[in-house]
Amino acid sequence: MPEISIVLVEPLYEGNVGFTARVMKNFGFTQLVLVNPCPLGDDAIMRASHARDVLENAQRMTIEEIYREFDFVIATTGEVSKSVCTPMRMPYYSPAEVREIVADIDGSIAILFGRENWGLANTELARANLICTIPTSKVYPILNLSHAVGILCYELANLPRGTYPLAGPIEMDSLYQHIETFLDKIDHPDFKRENTMLLIRRVLGRTKLTTREVSTLHGLMRRTEWHLENKE
Repeated sequence: MPEISIVLVEPLYEGNVGFTARVMKNFGFTQLVLVNPCPLGDDAIMRASHARDVLENAQRMTIEEIYREFDFVIATTGEVSKSVCTPMRMPYYSPAEVREIVADIDGSIAILFGRENWGLANTELARANLICTIPTSKVYPILNLSHAVGILCYELANLPRGTYPLAGPIEMDSLYQHIETFLDKIDHPDFKRENTMLLIRRVLGRTKLTTREVSTLHGLMRRTEWHLENKE
């Protein structure tokens, strides 16, 4: 079964953190991670109610640690791109679609929720494997933080056991670095580089590559590089 952690990035209000712990436990989730949170006191404990254990056992991590230690990272956003030409928040998936994508993963998954006032920064979104958004009314699209967590937890509750292990963060970072080098060797234009790498991360991130598949991609690039270096 996927091992899912709920990650709150710089939450502003302790009450929301408490309510998040409570709704997580409602649906059987206990792994809460906090990135630079506000001070937590009696209000958070009161809002957590019988999920005080989830709140008190929450891990403290940095964004860098999240991307280094989790096999698959899902970033949530209320604002989505309007065109595939601006890929930072696209393609995006609903919570129900996310369930189908992660159901067969045997690995650790982090679901990132951003700040109550402005969500996740582009730098935090850029490295995510998958972008998730909750379909809401255009009349009032902004959800309370704990409500958004509750919707994702409801959709992801009682997932079946995973069937295969994913390539880990170190393996994926090595692949992306190899692709960067490969782009140099094929004279890929510098002005396109950032967008190209973002698109590659989006495509490969959501494909849930195994270790063997990563190795195969390395092999294909190495073979291509050999031919480029030895062409007549």
